[in-house]
Amino acid sequence: MVPAKTVAVARVDPRSGQSVRTIVVAPKVVQSREVKPVVVAEEVDDGTLEATVPAPDSSVSALVEEAARRYNVNPALIDSVIQVESSYNPRAVSPKGAQGLMQLMPETARRLGVRNPFDPRENVLGGVKYLKFLQETFKDDRLAIAAYNAGEGAVAKYNNVPPFPETMNYVAAVGKRYGKAKKAAEAKKPVAAPVKAEKPAEPQFAPVRQFVDAEGKIHLTTQ
Repeated sequence: MVPAKTVAVARVDPRSGQSVRTIVVAPKVVQSREVKPVVVAEEVDDGTLEATVPAPDSSVSALVEEAARRYNVNPALIDSVIQVESSYNPRAVSPKGAQGLMQLMPETARRLGVRNPFDPRENVLGGVKYLKFLQETFKDDRLAIAAYNAGEGAVAKYNNVPPFPETMNYVAAVGKRYGKAKKAAEAKKPVAAPVKAEKPAEPQFAPVRQFVDAEGKIHLTTQ
């Protein structure tokens, strides 16, 4: 924070002709810094506290849906990754240099063709494209999530979630949100009404007719 600056200004009063000295205090200037959304905590089913973030605005939600359709990735997974990565802050920068909503490292962004990682649309489309690549590579959402954090090389090396505390915590955090979102989506699905079994059609019989022949015998026929 830059301290307030005091400046003395001398001028001549046009009425009295006397010299007047005015003290001007410049306002304090606060150095710019990224401000993340307010993070609160809510109690979850197991009694622990879990950090939550405000819901994204409609424009970002639309980007998530667009990317989900384009790359065939569950939007709940994308939402869970963004929550953990950046709390939906498009200007977020990590200590390691990851940028934007899905926290793309500069080299990863270049690899994905993302020119401006702080552009929400570019960032989300690039991040989801990478997430889809990881899903197809490892055939397992849990490993794809681990690779998004630690890199595909680390997951391939251990053939599992790498034993890095940061990555294990990351996989747990994303997985918990993803599982919760999928359960909520299932609960919202309408329950299908039971299908009534149709009664089998009753057989149709031709009427029985009778006649007496020339010899006086009685005959029954359906013809």
